[in-house]
Amino acid sequence: MTLLQVMPDDAPDQVLLRTRDQARVADALRAHAVAFDRWPVRGPIAPGTAPDEVLARYRAEVDALQARDDLRLVDVAGLHPEESDAWRRKAATARATFLEEHRHAEAEVRFFAHGAGCFYLHLGEEVYAVVCEAGDLLSVPAGTPHWFDMGPRPEFTAIRFFAGEDGWVGDFTGDPISQRFPRLDALLAADAA
Repeated sequence: MTLLQVMPDDAPDQVLLRTRDQARVADALRAHAVAFDRWPVRGPIAPGTAPDEVLARYRAEVDALQARDDLRLVDVAGLHPEESDAWRRKAATARATFLEEHRHAEAEVRFFAHGAGCFYLHLGEEVYAVVCEAGDLLSVPAGTPHWFDMGPRPEFTAIRFFAGEDGWVGDFTGDPISQRFPRLDALLAADAA
């Protein structure tokens, strides 16, 4: 289930809001033009599942979203844990890349078919940490500073939507803000405490 934690951008230890209530999550994000929705989860995604199979499971939703928002390119991205040094290096490199604050010239639209990841949205003077899990659809408006944490042992499969044919292009801000905020594993551990 989705988790939203809101913190001041200059006080990451101060929690202004923490909720798993889907209506509250949607309302809080909508106030900043961030779209949040839920799609039905269609079975687990096993490691090695072909992207075409993932897309086939969600074909009706994918086609409807593409038509509604004029999204031209769709792909599937993800990582599933493996017990190898090569995988650990790949996962660490991928995690480090997305942990830096950046923005895009178009909306960042993601549907989580499996696993979890956290989008940190730098909205005004606050940071909204949105832990997305299977079934969550998030659309971050163009130009919104944000970063993404896939965790220390990434496990997720996401369908990515793009308006342009060039796919993911990040404009990194150079602001070290992301280094001050709790990571995905810390946010999830707080639930267990």
